[in-house]
Amino acid sequence: MKSIQRATKVRRPSVPAPQPSLTSEIDRTDKAILRLLQRDASLSNVALAAKVNLSPPACLRRVERLKQMGLITGIVALLNPRALDAGMLVMIGVVLDRSTPESFADFEKAAAKVSGCMECHVVTGEFDYFMLIRTRDNDSFNQLHAEQLLHLPGVRQIRSFLVLKQVLSTTQFPI
Repeated sequence: MKSIQRATKVRRPSVPAPQPSLTSEIDRTDKAILRLLQRDASLSNVALAAKVNLSPPACLRRVERLKQMGLITGIVALLNPRALDAGMLVMIGVVLDRSTPESFADFEKAAAKVSGCMECHVVTGEFDYFMLIRTRDNDSFNQLHAEQLLHLPGVRQIRSFLVLKQVLSTTQFPI
């Protein structure tokens, strides 16, 4: 008696197709809306609609869609740091004494509580983190350094770079 062999088709695990970027889902009008809102988020919906040649309801639907897509994550007012006694900008390079998930997590939790800390980034190269801090002046920075920065967990080295002149600072993405 002959044995019957059955061929079994082996499926290879499917590799997910690369996800298109969100910008492939927006058109020229959406891009115009994003550009205008980046420049002036206080525009009323009626004014915004007029600038992009849409009816106010259609414009509002588009803005809501852009929010749902995650392209608009918030609407804020940009404040004048000098007028609020935070005219000194300091960039700080931080090196941790250990490179473990726990030491990174402990540092990040503490860094989020530093007064005047505007940004904190994990970076490659000589430093583990760069922090951007706003403070009033040298004296207030020295106090912040002594009372908060020196007590951040797991820090081996801190290097401070006082900004002499801010050449460019923007919140606008090129669209």
